[in-house]
Amino acid sequence: MDTLLSGSNVLFILIGAVMVLAMHAGFAFLEVGTVRSKNQVNALVKIMTDFAASTIAYFFIGYTLAYGTDFFQPTTVLNEKNGYELVKFFFLMTFAAAIPAIISGGIAERAKFYPQLIASFFIVALIYPFFEGMIWNGNYGFQAWLNSTFGAEFHDFAGSIVVHAMGGWIALTAVVLLGARYGRYRADGIMTAHPPSNIPFLALGAWVLAVGWFGFNVMSAQTIDSVQGLVAVNSLMAMVGGILAALIAGKNDPGFVHNGPLAGLVAVCAGSDIMHPMGALATGAIAGALFVWTFTLTQNRWKIDDVLGVWPLHGLCGAWGGIAAGIFGATALGGSGGVTMMSQIAGTIAGIIVAMIGGVIVYGALKMTVGIRLTQEEEYDGADLSIHKIKSTAE
Repeated sequence: MDTLLSGSNVLFILIGAVMVLAMHAGFAFLEVGTVRSKNQVNALVKIMTDFAASTIAYFFIGYTLAYGTDFFQPTTVLNEKNGYELVKFFFLMTFAAAIPAIISGGIAERAKFYPQLIASFFIVALIYPFFEGMIWNGNYGFQAWLNSTFGAEFHDFAGSIVVHAMGGWIALTAVVLLGARYGRYRADGIMTAHPPSNIPFLALGAWVLAVGWFGFNVMSAQTIDSVQGLVAVNSLMAMVGGILAALIAGKNDPGFVHNGPLAGLVAVCAGSDIMHPMGALATGAIAGALFVWTFTLTQNRWKIDDVLGVWPLHGLCGAWGGIAAGIFGATALGGSGGVTMMSQIAGTIAGIIVAMIGGVIVYGALKMTVGIRLTQEEEYDGADLSIHKIKSTAE
């Protein structure tokens, strides 16, 4: 019976890992559809290679830092319980690899290829697992302190803060350090339009991400006996709330409409296991409108050239998700309880602080040493010269 249960758990979490792995194709096509045509191959290669660098970083360093488990053990030990620890690593690695995929969209069209690959390695090896272990494994006493001070630990079931806000706020530091694309803002401050190059690719990316997200959220239970149908329905309700809010707030703009479901899903990750479906719908709707408003604000007024809007989408909607878990997870609003607003606020702020400090350290060090920005000639040409052979072959 134990073997049957462990085998079922392995299959369960493996399916989740494969679904989240497929989300990286969604990240790729979302970026390909948004950037200019001359940068599409660059975007595809960047997402693929970032995933490989992230896997190596998490296997050798990050997973051990977060959970204290390493893979320098005999195969017989690694394969205990049908190899559950191995597929758990696989599942959580796909989460970790989402951080560089998120950042990629923000820094698109002007970041050097190899420095970004180096940044991805260090973020997944050190910055992300530091906060992941703090929240999901109780490292450094932070959760224990929240519990004793505010009456509950910080609740982030599937990573609104741990994954999405972390990626979005690191991306903000990278975007600011890089500066805007050449020609994006004229001398008089007027923004030059860079519309999405391929709406069907953008839509494909959004759909792949949305489908894979049910593995991201539901399989965060990690064992088959802990799975909840509530998480699936809450993810669905937040997704459609985000779509409809983005449709209205974005005035039918297809770019906003296809990012709307992603905004809702980002926000519901944290509280998807404790909210009532009506609370999830409200969470997603607020996130969809928040994305449209803040994306427009950052691009037009603040002159932050975040190409895919990853800071509004993942950074701000992720932060909203951390707070929303404290609001709609409360029993007073139909949730199952076990959360406090102060713990949710503290955990959210902690995630933002770790992300921004980590982002400044990694991208700041690279900027001062090898450089992170393409030259004007390279940017206008459409790709980092270091992958021109790939670009030329594709053409």
